[in-house]
Amino acid sequence: MTRKELFENIKKKQSFLCVGLDTDLKKIPEFLLKEEDPIFAFNKAIIDATAPYCVAYKPNLAFYEAFGVKGMIAFEKTVKYLQENYPDQFIIADAKRGDIGNTSKMYARTFFGEYNVDALTVAPYMGEDSVTPFLESLTPALSEGEGASKNHWVILLAERLFEKVIRKSQEWGNDENMMYVVGATRGEMFKDIRKVAPKAFLLVPGIGAQGGSLEEVCKYGMIEDCGLLVNSSRAIIYADQTENFAAVAAEKAREVQQQMAQLMQRLEVREHFET
Repeated sequence: MTRKELFENIKKKQSFLCVGLDTDLKKIPEFLLKEEDPIFAFNKAIIDATAPYCVAYKPNLAFYEAFGVKGMIAFEKTVKYLQENYPDQFIIADAKRGDIGNTSKMYARTFFGEYNVDALTVAPYMGEDSVTPFLESLTPALSEGEGASKNHWVILLAERLFEKVIRKSQEWGNDENMMYVVGATRGEMFKDIRKVAPKAFLLVPGIGAQGGSLEEVCKYGMIEDCGLLVNSSRAIIYADQTENFAAVAAEKAREVQQQMAQLMQRLEVREHFET
């Protein structure tokens, strides 16, 4: 749905109401539990009753994922019911997705291709490359049976990013029970991270296939008891496709370990619990 189409519907209905479909089996009328699909039965009834008065629906994925396959079937049926019976409604999948590169592309394919919803809520906390896959034009890639041609929207969770997240979260936990995920693709950023989280452990993806520099991460992010857990996935587990894949993976891991050992020695990492 385009911006113009959405506004036309707002004008026509004199409404900018969005109805959230946060369907909880513990809260719906008990008689609906006898239905084959009580979640969808509830949603259908709500939609039929409220459609004249709203311009959008927002199913919250947490309420569907909580029921596994049955819940996701109910979500899909709800989306299809809206598309087939109320095509003027703006459908928002409130999934709060947000991850780097290829993972975001898969989330985008799921919601904009498989389900073909109008909009998806996205968390921006992992940086630009966690958002741009949702913003790219998906119609050409999805034209081969994966989704209809339509405009798609990202609804970004808009807040000040890591400083606010880290400062606020330190009210909930401490350096003994909370870590932070910080991507490795911009090593110098770790200087700013360390200003607000000087002692916290950091889980760092982005080394290896994603091009992050282990040396830069260590230079700016390492502290006296290391304070880093650096993740490498594809560069290790998919390094080989033959019967020797496990041995090759072990060798790749060893190479990274040796590089880490050299950096620890160079940066004089101390034993944290030394007496």
